[in-house]
Amino acid sequence: MTSTDNPVRLQAVSAPDQPDVTPALEQLYRGFEQELLVPLWTEIGDLMPAHPRSRAVPHCWRWEALRSLAARAGEIVPVGRGGERRAIALANPSLGGRSFATPTLWAAIQYLMPGEDAPEHRHTQHAFRFVVEGEGVWTVVGGDPVPMRRGDFLPQAGWNWHAHHNATSEPMAWIDGLDIPFQYVTEAQFFEFGRDAISDAERTTPDRSRSERLWGHPGLRPLSATPTMPGSPLLSYKWEFTDRALADQLAIEAEGFGGTVEPGHAAVRFANPATGADVLPTIRAEMHRVVRGAETAPVRETGSSVYQVFDGSGTVTVGDHSWTVTRGDLFVVPSWEAFSARSEAGATDSDAHSLDLFRFSDAPVFEALRLNRQEVTR
Repeated sequence: MTSTDNPVRLQAVSAPDQPDVTPALEQLYRGFEQELLVPLWTEIGDLMPAHPRSRAVPHCWRWEALRSLAARAGEIVPVGRGGERRAIALANPSLGGRSFATPTLWAAIQYLMPGEDAPEHRHTQHAFRFVVEGEGVWTVVGGDPVPMRRGDFLPQAGWNWHAHHNATSEPMAWIDGLDIPFQYVTEAQFFEFGRDAISDAERTTPDRSRSERLWGHPGLRPLSATPTMPGSPLLSYKWEFTDRALADQLAIEAEGFGGTVEPGHAAVRFANPATGADVLPTIRAEMHRVVRGAETAPVRETGSSVYQVFDGSGTVTVGDHSWTVTRGDLFVVPSWEAFSARSEAGATDSDAHSLDLFRFSDAPVFEALRLNRQEVTR
């Protein structure tokens, strides 16, 4: 390797806790460069800081702008091979233009025109869909048509064949979340094209999928089924059940029996009905409801999160950034940035008169590696 090709460049600097700058040190650094070696003392502050310093920054994307651009893409970009799903990803402004919301999480708006089919494929990346508005699209996972309606959360473990079809006369948009950046940096990803068209049997429009009929009964596990996928066998978590769980928590709190994570703040985690664990190995998903006038305590956590406002309005603060948000807006909380939310929702902008926030994060990865840490300021 020539000196011009060598990526290692070391500079002796006069600084506290650094060796004295001498000809001998310079000669030592040239030897390190030649052998592609980097001494830790020259970059310990970057590699081993006192606390996480994320490459991502807090950022907010407005739903109205995203949906408008997605609609224009629907008119111009084909949904088939090449257009592959017509997914438009959020790019964190500090990650060099990559289509990554955070260093581990990918989020996108996907748009399907009336009568369109998104062709089949599969990938090792774990994924989900969350619907903030509309209905009429069915996602077909392993031949099982699953309806998608406002408020529904639809997880899908990696390496499952899946396609989509819009059975209505209206377009529909939703958000996708995947662990693409995590699998990219760990060099673990696989992808495979499937059929260009799904069968007539898969183009049916059942009110409930087979997975819901088998697994969607609270507290009951079918003895006939043993899950083989790494994530949840339940392919749809209906909004009606999520809404009721949040409302019941707040009602119990109002009766003086607790039930919420903090005053005016109800929250649930989507769980695998077979194991009680997270729905996906690398992604945690939650729904939070903050009643009007309530404010959550600032929380800092290792790992990153993406939030979408499902309903209502309010002010969210991430580190030094604050935004007024409304239905559909998305924002990022990087690792170890403090997050809090204040609800300003009312009867005109929220069905429940609350700020409802959908959240997904990389928490399962950090917990599995014992790297999870949380700090709450009350």
